[in-house]
Amino acid sequence: MVRLDFVLALNLLLCLHGAARFGDRGRQQWPVPYRRFDRRPPADSYCEALYPFCPTGDRDGRIPYMRDTDVISIYRLQTPVWEFKFGDLLGKFHIMHDAVGFSSSETAANYTMEWYELFQLGNCTFPHLRPELHPPFWCNQGAACFYQGIDDLHWSQNGTLEKIGEITGSKFNDLAKWVQDDNRTGIYYETWAVRSDPGPNATVWFESYDCSQFVHRTYRKLKELGAKLSSPSQTNYTKIYLYSGEPTYLGNDSAIFGQPALKNLALDIRSFYHTFRPHQSVLDFAVSLLEAYKKVVLDKSFYLYYNFEYWHLPMKPPYVQITYEEVPLP
Repeated sequence: MVRLDFVLALNLLLCLHGAARFGDRGRQQWPVPYRRFDRRPPADSYCEALYPFCPTGDRDGRIPYMRDTDVISIYRLQTPVWEFKFGDLLGKFHIMHDAVGFSSSETAANYTMEWYELFQLGNCTFPHLRPELHPPFWCNQGAACFYQGIDDLHWSQNGTLEKIGEITGSKFNDLAKWVQDDNRTGIYYETWAVRSDPGPNATVWFESYDCSQFVHRTYRKLKELGAKLSSPSQTNYTKIYLYSGEPTYLGNDSAIFGQPALKNLALDIRSFYHTFRPHQSVLDFAVSLLEAYKKVVLDKSFYLYYNFEYWHLPMKPPYVQITYEEVPLP
């Protein structure tokens, strides 16, 4: 049952934040634009990755300079998520990780460029509930990683390693500048894409911001720089969708967790994310699966954290779906 104080407080909140949420004609823009920042903040020391981020890449994110006369081959790279640990297991469910490879004709040096979570996927998808903090605590940064070498076996054994084009050394240097700017201003990972239904004419409420989206942006930039990209195989990519009716904007941490009038909303958000908390025992995880089913399917409710703000999603069938859909090269 929806409480009266929640409804009144939510209406007040929407009035206070409406100007920031709607366009010139007073209508919400869908999909909600991904927010860019002036610079990347340092990662909080509380966030700790099981596997270190970009262990062999340059710590400052620098990309080698190529001679103008060089010809750089471009490779499409794809492999099952956590292939190094589980082999092709996740590939059977079309849960794939994507990257771009480069090879210099003058030096014969190979390079891999990918974009992924600083602190693994779980930390980017769901927050920690720290007892000393009222708002949920997110470790959701994502970043580009550029390192020397292409692990041929890793990418080709259960996935894809194919040449899709070429670019000059000077244009590669232009791409490098774009990558560094993209990496500095696009700082957080977003697992979910949210749309109204699985049909071709569905409304997209939110776009994901993950490894494949980085690859798509890179391909578009390469085309803009003059590269001609083509592939003999179908170019499919993993998408994780949530399906909902029109989302409701709720506010940021200070608006929700700093207002006594929104106490019930704050508690409901914490309760929702408690179900998805990390480091659960096997028994707790089994109980949490039932709780998640109740909240998402029976109660038809999901709280999405996007642009460091919360939205409520009125969920509807099929609720959650992993797809492996074709996205043609530009």
